Amino acid sequence: MKQLFLLRHGEAGFSDGSDFQRRLTQKGIDNLKRMGGVLSGRSIAVDIMYCSSAQRTIETSALIKNFIEVKEEIFTREIYEGDLNDLLTLLEKTPFSANSCLLVGHNPTISLLLAHLTQEDYLGLQPGMMAEVNLEISQWHMIGRGTGILKELIQ
Repeated sequence: MKQLFLLRHGEAGFSDGSDFQRRLTQKGIDNLKRMGGVLSGRSIAVDIMYCSSAQRTIETSALIKNFIEVKEEIFTREIYEGDLNDLLTLLEKTPFSANSCLLVGHNPTISLLLAHLTQEDYLGLQPGMMAEVNLEISQWHMIGRGTGILKELIQ
C-alpha cells in the first residue's frame, strides 16, 4: 500500500504580476500554521514531495515542511499547467522505493485527482486543505481510477 497526501496551496492574494506570482495572504499563512500544528503531532514523514513551482505553492510547501518531514522534493511547473492526466503521469513515475508522497497543487486539478483516485463525488479542496489517501497499489505505476481510499481531510 502507498500513501498520498494532496495539499491545495494556502489562500493567495491578488498580484500585480501574473497568476503564477501570487503570494499567500496572512490568513493563508495562519491557516497553514494551524493545520501544521495538527500534523506535527502525527510524526508524518513523506518520501517525496511534488510541488508546483508557482509562488503560492512554494510558500505553502515551505510552511508545511516545518511540521512534516520531507525526504526529497521536486518543484515543477507541470503541476501548475497540467491537467488530471499530467498529475497521474507524474505520480506514476514516483520511484518504487517511495511509500509516501505529498503533492502540493492547485484547483480544480488537485480536487479532480482526489475524485478520480477515490471514485468519490467531486470534493473541492479549499485553500490550505489536505486529503490523505491510502492507495491500494504496490507500485506507483499502478495508480489510477478507484485505486485510492480517502482516509481523512485535514484543515
